Parts: sequence; C-alpha cells; structure tokens
Amino acid sequence: MSPSLGPLARHRDFVHLWAAQTVSAFGSRITRTALPVIAIVMVDADPIELAILGSLALVPGIAVGLLAGGFVDRRAKRPVLVATDLVRALSVFSVPLAAWYWRLSIEQLYVVAGVVGACSALFQLADSAYLPVVIGRERLIDGNSKLQATDAVAEIGGPGVTGVLIQALTAPVTLVIDALSYAVSALLIYRMRTIEKPLDSAHATPSIVDDLRIGVRAGFGHPIVGRTFWAIAIDDLSGGFFMGLYTLLALQTLGIDVATLGIVIGLGGVSALGGAFIAGALSRRFGFGRAMIATFAIGKSAGLSIVAATLLPSLGVMWLSVGQLVGDGALVAFSILAGSYRQAVLPLEVMARANGLLQVLAGILTPVGGLVAGVLATATSVATAMQVGVAIGLLAVIPLLRRAIVELRTPVAEDAPPSEAVGDSVGGTAH
Repeated sequence: MSPSLGPLARHRDFVHLWAAQTVSAFGSRITRTALPVIAIVMVDADPIELAILGSLALVPGIAVGLLAGGFVDRRAKRPVLVATDLVRALSVFSVPLAAWYWRLSIEQLYVVAGVVGACSALFQLADSAYLPVVIGRERLIDGNSKLQATDAVAEIGGPGVTGVLIQALTAPVTLVIDALSYAVSALLIYRMRTIEKPLDSAHATPSIVDDLRIGVRAGFGHPIVGRTFWAIAIDDLSGGFFMGLYTLLALQTLGIDVATLGIVIGLGGVSALGGAFIAGALSRRFGFGRAMIATFAIGKSAGLSIVAATLLPSLGVMWLSVGQLVGDGALVAFSILAGSYRQAVLPLEVMARANGLLQVLAGILTPVGGLVAGVLATATSVATAMQVGVAIGLLAVIPLLRRAIVELRTPVAEDAPPSEAVGDSVGGTAH
C-alpha cells in the first residue's frame, strides 16, 4: 500500500509508533541544525572543532552496529526504544542547562553529539526489528512507506522550522523543545501494548564475535538479502563521493549560488516524499523484485545528470535538479522495498544484527569513498572525481540483476508466518 491512511491508520500501536517517529524525526533535525549553531555562537568553535562535532554524530553508528546488534536481538525492543529516547532527551537538555547555569564547553557538545548519535543508531536497530512485531510482516511496505514519508517531510521542513525557532527563541530554548520531542516520543512508545514473543534461547549468546558472525551470515548469507547488501555497500562507497564533493562541484565548478543550491537540494526532499508514496504501488503493478531493481537502477542512473552537468555547465542547475527529482525519490522507494523484504524474510531474532552490519558498512565505506574522492579530485578535477563516483554507483545495480530477484512477487517468504505480531489486528492491542 501507499502511505495513504488505510487500515494501519486504525492500528492503535502503529499510530503510536508513527506519531513517536514523527516527533523524533523533527527533533533529530533540530539537534543536527542547532548544535553547530550553538558551537559557533556560544563556544566560538573553529572549523576543526566543527568537523569533529559533525563526525561525532555519525561515527557512533559504527560502534553500535558492531556491538549492539546482539544486545537488541536478545531483548524486548520497546524498552530499548523508550530508553534511547529518554537518554537523548536528557543529553540534549543538558546543553541549554549548561548555557543558563554554568559555562558551556565544546567538550560537552562533543559528548552530547556522540550520545545522541549512538542512541539514534541504537533506536534505528530496535525500531527496524520491532516494526514486524507490531504490524505483521504482510503490512511492512505500507508501514515503512508511512514512516519514510514522515521522515521526508521532516527532512524538507525540519531545518527551516529549526531556523525559525532559533531566530525567535534562541538556540538553547530551541534545544529545550528538542528534548521535549524525545520525551514525547518515549511516552508514545511506552503506551504501546504489543507483546513480543520470547526469543529462542539458542541465539542468546553473549559473544560479540558470534554476534558479528550471525549478522554476516544472516545478511550476506541470504540469497536475496545478500544481493541487496552488496548493492547497498557499493552504493555507500559511491555516496562518499557525493558527500564530499557535491557542494564543491555545484558552487565552484558549476558556479551555482548558495541560495539556488539550497533550492535544488530541497527538491530531493520533495522527491523523497513522492518515492514513499509510490513504493507499494510499483510493487503491486510490476512485481516486488522488478520494482526493487527498477527503483534502484533509476535512482543510480539519475547520477548521470551530474555527468551531464559537468559536460554542460551552463545547464548545471537544470541537470542537478533533474538528478534530485528523479534520484532521491527512486532511492527512497528502493529503501522501502529492500528494508521491507529484509524485515519480512529474516528471522526476528537476528534482525538487529543484520541491520547493524548495514550501519557498519555505511560508517566505513562512506568515509572511504569521500577520502578517495578527495584524493582523486586533487589529482585530476572535481568533475572527474564525481564522474567516477557516478560510475561506481551504476555498478551497484549489478548484484540485483538475478533471476530470483526479477521473479520475486512478494516480500513475505514462503515459510514465514503471515504475522509475527501478538494482537496486530487493525485497531487491536495485546495486553
């Protein structure tokens, strides 16, 4: 289903989870925008300190993916979600508290950024493993589409709303609102009633090495999920080129002004929202596997618009806009389909460990891609480096070009029960 209202809008626990993630999505954008502003205005941070602050929001995801997958798999997910929200709320609230009552330091901002980054990564692991329990595996595309649509709206409007709040209320007061958003999210999730089934004790090993082995085997060892993992890994490497050089290409090589670039990037958010709405319809119209391949192929082919922009810089704005409008929406649709399939076919007791592996891959390969892009751009040119990044992105489609994926009709495995939730009927709850 597309993220129209539909049956899930009457599913009490999903509505609670959806509302919690909506509040949390906007809150995370506030944190991302306000922390650097506070670092500049109140701490007088230099460029190196700002770079460290930005990296601390992302690097913890690697550690969480490596170490926390087994922890999440062996525990009920709802308490983990509530705890991570509460820790984020307290951590963020410490910033305005320090600004008002004692001296705020860059070291405290480092700690806050790291704690929020780690908790956000942990929340994501628990959330992806909890959704199939709440709504059942047969409704995953609909549920993921709704959640992704909300996230796209937050990405479009969140930074702007944050800017208005900072302008009207100051950055510390804005972070108070941010802390409250995490607290509200925690309350909404706490009020959910879905009961998780006890996990198989055979998987309850405390060994981190065993957890990593299980995650790798569950992810790369699956004949179809493994193909999506290879595609995503190559895409992460390609994404590092874009993360490092896209802005430089636009501003310096193509001569686009900052305001216009902001509008172009904003088109990607609009496209992402559209992608959330079409994922289910595409899977029903063309078949699940074909839709997954097509959306990923279209999303990566949209990178060719960047190549066109480097060859025709006078039309740079048009080509970059085309890339944002086509690419972001298609890749969001692929993300919904691939994530839904993963949640549908992998055993629930290894879900977090498999998803943690994706966090590790992204945390390693994206910076590696950015580093390679920087070296290549220095040796040749920014345009050449970006063209290489686009080519790598096109290679990411190859792992998906398999008959088993082309012929895949449904995201639910033949041996999977129709629902893993207790009390997951529309409007129903479990006590």
